[in-house]
Amino acid sequence: MAQPKIKLYWLEKSRAQSILWLLEELKLDYDLELFHRNKETMLAPPELKQIHALGKSPVITITPSDAATTGAKPVVIAETGFITQYLCEHFAQPGSKASALMPPRYREGQEGKAGGETEQWMRWQYFLHYTEGSLMPVLIMAMVLGNLKGPKVPFLVRPLTTMIANQIFSAFIFPNAKTHLGFLEQQITTSGGDYMCGTELSAADIVLAFGLVTAKGQFGTFGRWEQSPEKQYPKLWAWMDRMEKEPGYQKSVAKIKEIDSSYGIKFP
Repeated sequence: MAQPKIKLYWLEKSRAQSILWLLEELKLDYDLELFHRNKETMLAPPELKQIHALGKSPVITITPSDAATTGAKPVVIAETGFITQYLCEHFAQPGSKASALMPPRYREGQEGKAGGETEQWMRWQYFLHYTEGSLMPVLIMAMVLGNLKGPKVPFLVRPLTTMIANQIFSAFIFPNAKTHLGFLEQQITTSGGDYMCGTELSAADIVLAFGLVTAKGQFGTFGRWEQSPEKQYPKLWAWMDRMEKEPGYQKSVAKIKEIDSSYGIKFP
């Protein structure tokens, strides 16, 4: 069957970059529509609300290949984990070139049984939810609080906002970041390979990578470390370095650079 028409609505400095990387790994044809953030508020432009009511990115539309004859309307899908699972379930099935991106669900002879899932699939499914539900809120809060110490805050009140931000970092951000980094170090240690779900790159690695790689150089500023985070969590830092060298990651970065190098993604 012909591939449906896929369109990604990409926003600078957003997790849409993860979906762009995934599309490259799946070797799918797709269209891109790019959006700028408001330079003052850093919010997404209101035009995105015409695609999805929340006006956020990533969001994709999928138009069935037979839409012209059946009148089928495009399907709108938002949220990184949902988009990732949907694309993998349709385009990373066993036998496809991208099958490794979604591990097989069941152990042989355990098909359809609760508890019959493979460890790799359980990890894969977990990380799709963990990234958005547990990890990213901490990283986003760190980013927002970091702005309270930046040049956009008026000089006269900056000492006060800096003091408040530092207190929140000390009481909440730093201990939570250490918990997450320690957890991920343990996960990569026990995966049985160099990736979060085993020996091959999966969509779970792609979803996890955006926030961690973006924040990699900032973790050291979250608090007072006994030793630098890259020394304290060497396997996780090696994983992040590996993600940035993945061909699909490099292709996704080059794709945006080709279109407009001013879009603000932190390129390696």
